[in-house]
Amino acid sequence: MNHRMIDRNREEGHARLYRDYFSDAPTYTETHFRRRFRMRRSLFLRIEEAVTTHDNYFTQRTDVVGVRGLSSLQKVTAALRMLSYGTAGDAVDDYVRIGESTTIESLKRFVKAIVEVYGDEYLRRTNDEDVSRLLRENEQRGFPEMLGSIDCMHWKWKNCQTGWQDRSHLFEDLAESHGPKVRYTVNGYEYNMGYYLADGIYPSRTTFVKTISKPQGKKRKYFAYAQESVRKDVEEHLEFYNLDLQ
Repeated sequence: MNHRMIDRNREEGHARLYRDYFSDAPTYTETHFRRRFRMRRSLFLRIEEAVTTHDNYFTQRTDVVGVRGLSSLQKVTAALRMLSYGTAGDAVDDYVRIGESTTIESLKRFVKAIVEVYGDEYLRRTNDEDVSRLLRENEQRGFPEMLGSIDCMHWKWKNCQTGWQDRSHLFEDLAESHGPKVRYTVNGYEYNMGYYLADGIYPSRTTFVKTISKPQGKKRKYFAYAQESVRKDVEEHLEFYNLDLQ
């Protein structure tokens, strides 16, 4: 009762999405795509193909009267928009033509598929080769001995710590101020582990280097500017870094 059926014209939603971003001559450029999807188009298509092959939930179906359902592009786009921007489940309904409950289900299935497909290779503890590569890259960015940038998107730290702690070695280690062993000295103090750039929601840990709130003086202002610039650069350009290299 009180449930209103809406004819969303799903096929038009898919056609619009395809024309705008995935056709041979899309409306929006690769730059627009990377800014709005937080990754390259080629990477998106590889992930979309992988999760569709792994879970037929994302495969487009046709019902008994010949009406086509949601495409994998629509479901994956809705899931990624929620992950990337922390939006509500119905935020892309008017464009992608996908209901709130289906978006949430797509998000759950997408995350599960990503863990199952890529977990063994990418969701693991860093090894010596990984650490060496990260240190080399981040030194070029102006932060020697930095391992990367931590960003929980729009989730609070407590959710990362309690919700993902059992699955993520990274958050489990960081919660206990543990990290890959890296030795360096700053202002006469010797440190024995690498660090991550983080924003203000994170607690005080030796593994987190946060920006300076309301910095005073040229040095502090420069550090705050550099920390925030590099952190944003890492977040925007190194998401799915290993996947994008292949």
